[in-house]
Amino acid sequence: MQKETFYEAVHRNGVSRRDFLKFCLMMTASLGFDYSMFPTVVKALESKPRPPVYWLNFAACTCCTESVIKAAHPLASEAILSIISLDYMETIQAAAGHQAEEIISKGMKENAGEYILLVEGSVPFGAEGMYCSIGGRPAIEVLKEAAANAKLIMSIGACSSFGCITTADPNPTECKPIYKIITDKQVVNVSGCPPIPDVIMGTIVHLIAFGEPPEVDLFHRPKAFYGVRIHDNCYRRAYFDSGMFVTKFDDEAARQGYCLYKMGCRGPTTYNDCAVMKWNNGVSYPIQSGHPCIGCSEPGYWDNKPLYQHLSDVPYVGLGTPDNIGEALAIGVAFATGAHLVASGVKKARMKKPPEPPDEQKEKEE
Repeated sequence: MQKETFYEAVHRNGVSRRDFLKFCLMMTASLGFDYSMFPTVVKALESKPRPPVYWLNFAACTCCTESVIKAAHPLASEAILSIISLDYMETIQAAAGHQAEEIISKGMKENAGEYILLVEGSVPFGAEGMYCSIGGRPAIEVLKEAAANAKLIMSIGACSSFGCITTADPNPTECKPIYKIITDKQVVNVSGCPPIPDVIMGTIVHLIAFGEPPEVDLFHRPKAFYGVRIHDNCYRRAYFDSGMFVTKFDDEAARQGYCLYKMGCRGPTTYNDCAVMKWNNGVSYPIQSGHPCIGCSEPGYWDNKPLYQHLSDVPYVGLGTPDNIGEALAIGVAFATGAHLVASGVKKARMKKPPEPPDEQKEKEE
């Protein structure tokens, strides 16, 4: 039997053609494509069958699930929960116990090589892996079985991507992120605590449209979403460049919206799309809400403490670090002002130079 396509599924669920096209346009833009790729994305979601998706939950707080099911876009949460054929997700599914385990076991056999595996949480190795078990089996065993025939493996969130709090020092349960366990296949890390729902959906849409995951960076994150620092798109960047910083959360600088770098903001060293996509239906993101970025999409952020201590060694091209940027800018302004005054004086002096005597001028002409 022919499997249902993405568009057929959304149409069956009452989504209008207009909203479907808006969703395709949003995905095209978020993946960094120009408008010419829009028809390709539309055609792919209209004609290609929905990929089966299995979502495994291991050692984590479930904030990634919460992020996804509360996505603001009219199709983002619906797409994750039903349109992409989410066949197994412990947190929200009605089935439980043996019934649930039979569903995923049968599904992975029938869809071998075609399904997408989403993993939330890291995997414990301590106590023979029994710090986290599903159906009486250690998480490591469940993961390896599910990963064996997956078309794409995605680590959802900081815990599964890099370890996060579950691997924080001294890591008594001996947790490990997914990419350190599954080494014979590509694992795409959708990091963040939690990640942005549209980033998860965008990665899946890329796979459906082009048959392969998007290009990734050094840490196996999709470059389309993790290719630029939060700092580079931050609306407070002008204050950073001017050396205007908040030094206390209740000072006048904070009320004026100055740069939060000296309050521990990791924006200059964090790669994520928060400043562009934002959260809560595009309303805000941590920095816009007055809180410094904690760098939750970067490896090791959980042990990079204290969180509210600024990173004094972040370089600022040509001017050293932000700790001396104000001084450097002041010196630069003074130098520029002095140079301008000197140049003006020379120009005026030349303008005031007396004309040559008539006799000397005549001799030159002869």
